[in-house]
Amino acid sequence: MPLYETMYILRPDLGDELTDQAIEKYQAILREQGAEELETQHRGKRRLAYEIQKHREGVYVQMNYTAAGNTVAILERAMRLSDDVIRFLTLKPEAPAVEEVAEA
Repeated sequence: MPLYETMYILRPDLGDELTDQAIEKYQAILREQGAEELETQHRGKRRLAYEIQKHREGVYVQMNYTAAGNTVAILERAMRLSDDVIRFLTLKPEAPAVEEVAEA
């Protein structure tokens, strides 16, 4: 299964409890779909480069996981329908290039 990285921004006006609930909700979606090696990093509240949906700040969360491609579609659909997520992006990082060392 390929490796994915999803970064999403939650509304800044959510309290700590609602923020934790939102993070757990998206982790649960991934687990239900069979994602493995789930690693979540709560990056905290930061100022946005530009205003998004009348918000100048957002709570950044990054998730790294391995999953099937349809899992990403299910996760992104849930984020798109949520009012708590103001922006999200999923990347499929390329594997680092392995350099062959010639023996002398």
